[in-house]
Amino acid sequence: MDPLGARSQFVDIQTLPTWQQQLGEDGEEALQEKSDSLLSQQAFPSPFPFRPDINRKIMLFTGDIALLNCTAIVNTSNESLNDKNTVSDSIHQLAGPELRDELLKLKGCRTGEVKLTKGFNLAARFIIHTVGPKYKTKYRTAAESSLYSCYRNVMQLAAEQSMASVGFCVVNTAKRGYPLEDATHIAFRTVRRFLENHGNSIEAVVFAVSETEEVVYKKVLPLYFPRSKEEEKACLPLIPADIGNSEGEPVVPERQIRIAEKPGTLEDDSEEESLESDLGQVGNHAFARMEGDVDKQRKLILQGQMSEAAMQKQHQRNYNRWLCRARAEDLSDIAALKALYQTGVDMCGRTVMVVVGRNIPVTLIDLEKALLYFIHVMDHITVKEYVMVYFHTLTGEHNHLDSDFLKNLYGIVDAKFKKNLKAFYYVHPTFRSKVSTWFFTTFSVSGMKDKVRYLDSLHQLFTCIRPEQIDIPPFVLEYDTRVRVITQQTLDYYSHF
Repeated sequence: MDPLGARSQFVDIQTLPTWQQQLGEDGEEALQEKSDSLLSQQAFPSPFPFRPDINRKIMLFTGDIALLNCTAIVNTSNESLNDKNTVSDSIHQLAGPELRDELLKLKGCRTGEVKLTKGFNLAARFIIHTVGPKYKTKYRTAAESSLYSCYRNVMQLAAEQSMASVGFCVVNTAKRGYPLEDATHIAFRTVRRFLENHGNSIEAVVFAVSETEEVVYKKVLPLYFPRSKEEEKACLPLIPADIGNSEGEPVVPERQIRIAEKPGTLEDDSEEESLESDLGQVGNHAFARMEGDVDKQRKLILQGQMSEAAMQKQHQRNYNRWLCRARAEDLSDIAALKALYQTGVDMCGRTVMVVVGRNIPVTLIDLEKALLYFIHVMDHITVKEYVMVYFHTLTGEHNHLDSDFLKNLYGIVDAKFKKNLKAFYYVHPTFRSKVSTWFFTTFSVSGMKDKVRYLDSLHQLFTCIRPEQIDIPPFVLEYDTRVRVITQQTLDYYSHF
């Protein structure tokens, strides 16, 4: 901790100028002249129009990312999460040894994916770790897709966890060989598209760079975040031809193949509808997957003649389809409910996931989107042992998920969800909820009954999970304190007799 009266080494992002504020009058006049000369050549709009609301969220910081007080900062590493580079070294030095211990528990991270840890001694509350691709000209397309995934998955995680701000380092380290300017285009267009489509809950995105990287970033930023109509016009001819799809994802034309289930049977009166249906079947037909006939497999399942291995394979395919949908859809409205989130670890070092029943307005939300959100958030958590804490505190009828939904969810999720769930802590249950849960775990799903543990107070929960390892909603704390006081008063009353 800093001595009393000493200036903190950390940087408050509220003091940083936004990208919109960095447009000087001289620069604007120069852009006006340049845009006037180009105006006659431009007959089409910019794919990245002037958006002052988005520009106010963008900041460029030249300095150490580890000093930023964002909700989360990004650490670029390798697949083992032990890379030695300038960014990682600084983050580890300031975060303290606990970070290294926590990373050992994560058991690595694949290229393009992300892992989340606490910030420990940093000003940032969280650290999002990601692994950039190794660049080789021969495999440029694969590298572009992986780098896109790094930035997209960071933004997705930030939105899902309701993070107000995120600080990006330059993900592509020099030792991985990715050309800085090429990588910068992918970074900016991915962040821009995400803020356009899903970024309502994110208030600030800070790009932290070195002095060398700053030159490239200042050169490319105006292409994707023009700060005036004049800058938009001036930068339009400089935007690359390849700007990805509507999400900024690289598009590979030769991979856009459509395989119709019944070629040649398209009817004229339903041409448009059938075309959309066929496009939705890309890669889903048995021939496209080079597998056995799907209808035959389903028939065998119904007749009980399919092997257990084949049934598991069928279930895995079904789950993967749900997972793909979950990764593609905008689920920020469900994330904003803060009904499901990751917190610390229990006494055994297992990840703790929290479900807040009161924050689930069952009658007001799209339950299918809720299911997709659950799958998306939990998929990377369930690869190792974890526990769940469900706060039933002060829930009403409108907060209760019906048994059909829960049974459907249990039937869809991957086997790892069930295998690695080691305990389900049911906090503040009522008699009615205990009865309904007993019936559900006994007759509707298998393997869950022995994992459910009913806890009447937070004191009981703290025997399994330390208080500092779990974020508890304030209303739960208030309720628990009130009940504990009433219980003590009742005991004191009867002790006089």
